[in-house]
Formats: sequence, structure tokens, C-alpha cells
Amino acid sequence: MISRYDSSNKKIWHYSVTSCLVPICSLYGAAVTTVEGIGSTKTRIHPVQERIAKGHGTQCGFCTPGMVMSIYTLLRNHLQPSTEQLIETLGGNLCRCTGYRPIVESGKSFSAESSCCQMKGTGECCLDQEEHESENKSDVCTKLYQEEEFLPLDPTQEFIFPPELMRMAEEARKKTLVFQGERITWISPATLNDLLELKLQYPQAPLVMGNTFVGPNMKFKDVFHSVIISPARISELNVVMIDANQGLTIGAGCSLAQVKEILTEMVLKLPEEKTQTYQALLKHLRTLAGQQIRNMASLGGHIISRLAASDLNPVLGVGNCVLNLVSKGEKLEGEQRRTAFMLLFFQWEFVSAFRQAQRQQNALAIVNSGMRVRFKEGTNTIMDLNILYGGVGSVTVSAKKSCQQLIGRAWNEEMLDEACRLVLDEVTIPGSSSGGMVEYKRTLMISFLFKFYLEVLQDLNVRDPRYPDVPNKFQSVLEDFPLTIPCGTQAYECVDSHQPPQDPVGRPVMHQSGIKHASGEAIFCDDMPAIDEELFLAVVTSTRPHAKIISIDASEALALPGVVDVITAQDIPAQNGDEEERLYAQDEVICVGQIVCTVAADSYFHAKQAAKKVNIVYEDMEPVIVTIKDAVSHKSFIGSEKKLEQGNIKEAFQTVDQIIEGEVHMGGQEHFYMETQSVLVIPKTEDKEMEIYVSSQDAALVQVGSSRIIISCEFEFVNDAFAQSISLSATGYFRGYKADMDWVKGEGDVYPYFVYGAACSEVEVDCLTGAHKVRSAFHFVILFIEGAFTQGVGLYTLEELKYSPEGVLYTRSPNEYKIPSITDIPEELNVSLLTSTKNPIAIYSSKGLGESGMFLGSSVFFAIHDAVTAARKERGLTETFTMSSPATPDHNL
Repeated sequence: MISRYDSSNKKIWHYSVTSCLVPICSLYGAAVTTVEGIGSTKTRIHPVQERIAKGHGTQCGFCTPGMVMSIYTLLRNHLQPSTEQLIETLGGNLCRCTGYRPIVESGKSFSAESSCCQMKGTGECCLDQEEHESENKSDVCTKLYQEEEFLPLDPTQEFIFPPELMRMAEEARKKTLVFQGERITWISPATLNDLLELKLQYPQAPLVMGNTFVGPNMKFKDVFHSVIISPARISELNVVMIDANQGLTIGAGCSLAQVKEILTEMVLKLPEEKTQTYQALLKHLRTLAGQQIRNMASLGGHIISRLAASDLNPVLGVGNCVLNLVSKGEKLEGEQRRTAFMLLFFQWEFVSAFRQAQRQQNALAIVNSGMRVRFKEGTNTIMDLNILYGGVGSVTVSAKKSCQQLIGRAWNEEMLDEACRLVLDEVTIPGSSSGGMVEYKRTLMISFLFKFYLEVLQDLNVRDPRYPDVPNKFQSVLEDFPLTIPCGTQAYECVDSHQPPQDPVGRPVMHQSGIKHASGEAIFCDDMPAIDEELFLAVVTSTRPHAKIISIDASEALALPGVVDVITAQDIPAQNGDEEERLYAQDEVICVGQIVCTVAADSYFHAKQAAKKVNIVYEDMEPVIVTIKDAVSHKSFIGSEKKLEQGNIKEAFQTVDQIIEGEVHMGGQEHFYMETQSVLVIPKTEDKEMEIYVSSQDAALVQVGSSRIIISCEFEFVNDAFAQSISLSATGYFRGYKADMDWVKGEGDVYPYFVYGAACSEVEVDCLTGAHKVRSAFHFVILFIEGAFTQGVGLYTLEELKYSPEGVLYTRSPNEYKIPSITDIPEELNVSLLTSTKNPIAIYSSKGLGESGMFLGSSVFFAIHDAVTAARKERGLTETFTMSSPATPDHNL
């Protein structure tokens, strides 16, 4: 959380940010609060930390500090936030484990509007006494925690804003700040004149305020700037002015979150006909990126970044917005001095905004659009028309010629047909368009135009009933999927009333490390402090899908400061992995991204820099295998063929009445670890031992040979037990089961036992865009994790791996690869765990988990398939069609 004092209105502003995007120099004069700062087990935990932990809102724990700080920041600004504010706040946070619902429930405990019912664990109104009485008699429980045990939220106990920073802000220093680093100089001017002088002196230096564009380019695309100018302290860039004739003037330095607040206030003040552009901008601002990005990104930065899929540029373009510019040498007075945007408005004008992305929130648009039409007053005759698209070219594209030809036409179906034809002819999308999906993008262009036609038709009818209203069969087109508040229940078997309270079996016990996750005290591998003489490894990976390694030249890398060695397969003293997966590529590489060598240096930064200097010469080989189809065609399989047959298969196929043949296609899925995958190895001075701290889910493959884990514990009573010769140690060992299966004879058991479940999901599909919304899901499973179901929803409907013909994975970052976010989970999610079943071969009668929940996510996929089938049937189309997984929006049309 970043906190700043605004001396002009004597207010303190708190806002959450994405920390990896925040340059340290930009924090001058700000107070920074981290998850460790709001509470700990050593002092006291904060109510937010407690409720997320006790509300089962943490599993692996890596996303938990971010969730905590997002909710904490919300509470610093709104003591009793609405559930809508909560969803908006968490829209920029991702979680791979919990499925989000328990996190939302934990946050909703601070909301006055939901605390009476939703926290009771029933999903029903607490005033319905009859239902509660019948539930109490049942042996099924739905309550996961006791909310009355929660610590109260006391705002008087929060940290105050540091008085020293307040004093600094009051002094209003007008001097330029300069921070000099090893490679970069950061300059922060105090006045507009200073900025103009600096830009004249350093014309190539970027202007950085939110750093949501320049920063990622420097980190991921190796863009380097020796000088960076930050105009964040210039008051002229934060101006907000309202004029009855000129409209609204907003400073280019205002954050997108501030713009959203300003526009929301204007919509409440002005008549609806004067806020068309404001409402269109707000529609996109609710889903543009996430709250943390909107808190940082500036309006001016968003404009000048000229993103192909900019959400605001098309709307600003059609909304008659005026951009005021200033440069050195011009007169700095009046309007010229305010580098800002003016939003104008007219009567009988209609403005709309549309977008379609991979997911509802926090994703760049595949296609977006801003559309505006102005009629001759009191008529439906087009006087002015403007249509802009984003995502269909390198910059925002205008259908200017088409709009000109439609001026003077009446707003009717004949005009719509002509408009669709003209727009498709004018706005062409090249086959090499970023992200591909040319036909889908063309479909979206027309779908948005159709939606706009209906919206305007409805508004015309409202203003003048003599114009026709939207036909009933098209009414649903006017409805957007809402950002809904997820809710649900978990039903499980109550423990026996005679069970001792200290016996945890069957009870919804809080995650053992939950509090430490929520307070930031849990130590992950990457959190461990560096030790003396510690070296850091950075990997060098293959850039070819299949090639011989001709040579590896590490001389340039070894010459860099801090570099100790470059390690290759030849340096491995023992076995270099196995035939299926080598630790280091040996003689040849078989895919893009395979580890060829590693660089050891005195810091990770030095190691990464040196890794870029390792020169590898390849000789391309055939075949290049990128897809499953490639592997099948080249008969490239891992391991021997495994099949199960019963009876005479050949004879059966010769005698059956009907044979159905077809193909099944299923996409892959990235693990998408959000935690840093790392390992710390500390050599010991005796017996050639090594102490290994590893972030792996399969420790058996980390080291070969026997290993010993020693757990040290302290007990309050390390004397009575000793005196009575009572052991205070407990051990458990589980190595996993090997399949008792003879694949040659087809005899045996593939697995000792199976995990199973059933699910029913309800979805709604937008037939114009292919987008879907999961309305509800009901599950009955032997053991279930909501996060597994959500990950399954991602696998079957959202997450798609895309490769180049050369085998380079395009979708390999949060920018391109989209896992479910908080608005992608079911509006209502109800889970029932089956009653206890005996499992004599498991450790302590434990049950399998995870896979069943994940595969039950396919129920959403099949619900989408059924919805599309129904839509096709209505239109007289064949009900048999191909739908591959994942059912992304472009596949659903």
C-alpha cells in the first residue's frame, strides 16, 4: 500500500500497487506499507490477516500477502466497503489454489451489507428460522469457522501517516530531484518549465509516471534508458476543471483510478444525455487491467503508449476529446499550460463502448471499440458518425470513410446492413495481425456494430416513442455480463458429538501455516537471506526447437564482473537426468526453452546479465515437433504404448451395427506458478553432505539416494515426558503407490484406488462475442478443493497455449496467458463432500484429492457446448459441430 499526503486539500490517499512495477525513486515522499507491517505473530495479527487465514483463504500462501494488502488498503479508504468495491479491489489479484471464494467471503466479513447472512456458511437468509432449525437437526455441517471469534476492526489502531512526510509535502519544494544509479539517472522536475527544459536536453528520455509501460519493456524486452524523467510532482498535470461550455478537463497525470472517480462523480451530477462519453469510459475503466494497475497508470501515459488494444483511446477518439500539448518555446499560458484532455458533449448524441477479452477483468482486449452517433435534433437522421476499433491494427483504427457514406441515412435495419458491409470493406485485418484470430476479430467488429445499433435504437425510443423499440428477441443483446459477487457453501459430515475437541479429524481446521502466510512470516526458498560466498545461477535456454549444439562460447560471459563459472552438461559428475528429461541439454536440444547451461555469479543480476552473453552455435535438425499432431505423425512417443483390451476387439468392430469415429482435442495448461521456483544448496564441510531447500512438488526427483529429514520441536512439558520415558516424537512416511499392472497381459490394477465426483454447471453464452459466464455449479465429491475446480475451468475454457511454427511459446506471461480471475468463478458454488469411506491402504485413512475437482471443471465446458448447440438449433443450424478445448470465446462462435 502506498500512502501520500495531498497538501492542497489536506488529505491522505491510500492505494494498492503492483510492487514489481514501482520504481524505488518514485516513492520519494510516500509511505510504504507491506504485509509484514500491518501485523505479525510476534506482536498482533491484523483482522484482515486473521480472517483470510481462518476463512480458509490460503493454501500455498504465495498470493496471500497480496490479497491481504488489497483488502487492507480498501479498508483504509472505506471502513465498511460494499461487496462491489471488494470485487473491484481484488480484480488485480491472482490465485491458483483457493478458487477465490473463501478469500471473497473473508473480505465480505467487513461489509455491513453481507455480514448478517453470507458469513453464516449457509448461503441463505439468517431470518429463515425454519430452514435453520431443520439444518441443525441434520448430520451435515456448512459452517467453516466461528466469525464471532474474529478480532474487531479498530481504525484507531492503524499506523498514522509519518508527520515528517507530511511536513515535506507542506513545504512544497520546487527543486528538481535527481537520483543517480549505476546505469540509470532518474530526474523528477517540480515545474512544467523544468520538464520542458529536461525534455529538450534529453529528447530520448521517456516520461514515467505509472511505469506500467516503460517498466515492463525494460524488464522483459531489454529496452534500456540511461535517463528517465518523472513528471509526477508537476501540479499542472493533475488539474481537473469543469466548464459548462467546454466540458471536463482532466490532467494527463491523473491516474486511471482518479479518472474513474472523477467521471463517476460527473455522471451523478449531470443529466444522462450529457454523460454519454463519461459512461462509455467508465464501462471500460471497470474492467481495464486491475485496481492496482489503474492506481498507477496515468491517463496521459495510456494515450501516448498507443497500445493497439487501448481501451480508452477509441472512446476518447469518438467522444470529441481535445488533447492540449505544450513544447519548449511556446507561450505557457491559459489552455496551453494545462496539458490535459477535454471531454465535450452534445445533445441528441449517443456514445457506446465495447470490448472482448480473454477474461472479463485484467486482460487486454482482443477487439474493442468506441462508437458515437449524433442525430439531427428530434430525428433519427444521422448528422455525424464515428467508429473506432482497437486490436485490429498496430494502432487504433477509424472507419472514417464508412461513416461519411452513412451521414444523412435514417437509423434503421437498411442502414445497419450497409454499415456492416462498408466497415468490413474498409477495416481490413492482415493475416499477420498480432494475436491472429482474424475471422473472430471481424466477427467482433460486426457484433459490436450490431450492439451499438440496438442500444441507440432503444435510446431513441426512450426519447421519442414514435421510433421503434428493440424487438423482444434482441433484448438480451443489451445486457452485459455483470461483475457479480461469488457466493456458495461447502457441506460436509459433522463430527461425532463425543469426539474429543483436541481431535482434529473431520473438523474444518485452519491451515497450519495460514496465519504465517497472511502475515508474510512464512519463509519461502526465495525469502532466505544470502549467506557468505553464496553464488546465484541463471539459466541459458535453447532458442531452437530441434538442433545440434555445435559450440558454446562463454568467454564474453566469463569476462563480466562477478561471474564465477559457466556450467554445462560436461560438468555434471553423476547422471545428467535421464533419457526422457536431461538436466542440461547434451549434444542436442529438443525444444525451445530447454536448459543448455547455467551461469554462476555473485548476484542474480550479474548472473542474468552474463547469461545473455553466452553464445551458442546450433545446427538445425529435423523433425521439428511442436504439437501433439506433429508427435503422432512422426511416431515420437514417450515410453511404450499402454492399452487395456477386453474380449476380441477386432471381431467386435466387424459385427457392431454402427461405428462412430471422430477426434478429441484438448489443450495443454501451464502450471503458472506465481511463487519463485528456486533451490538453495548449502554444502557441508564434512561427509560430503548438502543441505537442500527446494521449492518442488516432487522431492523424490530432486536428489538421488537416501535422505533424512530432521524436525526439531520444543515442548512446554522437553522435563515431565523425559521423567516418564514418554516419546514426544511422531513420524509419518508416504512414498506414493506404484501401479500393480502388467500392461503386456492387461492384468492388474492401474491404481490402488480412485477419486471420483460429479458436477452440474450452468452457463450463459453471448452468441455475438462467444463470451460466457458461469452462473452456478454444484459438486458432489469424495474430497474436493475449490481451487482445483477453478483450475479445471481454466484448463477447459480459458487457458490456451499458443506456439509459433518454430516452437516458441507465445502465451508465457500474465500478459498473454490468462488463468481464471475472481470474476471467472461461478456466481454460486455449492460443494458437498461425501461421508467418510474406508481406505485401508492410505496413510491414516487419508483420501485422495485435487484431480477430481479439477476434472469436474469440464462440466462448464460441456455446459458451453450445450448452450451453443441450443443457439444453433434455434437458427436452424446442424446440432453436430466441433468444439475443441479450451472453449475460449473465439471457439464458441
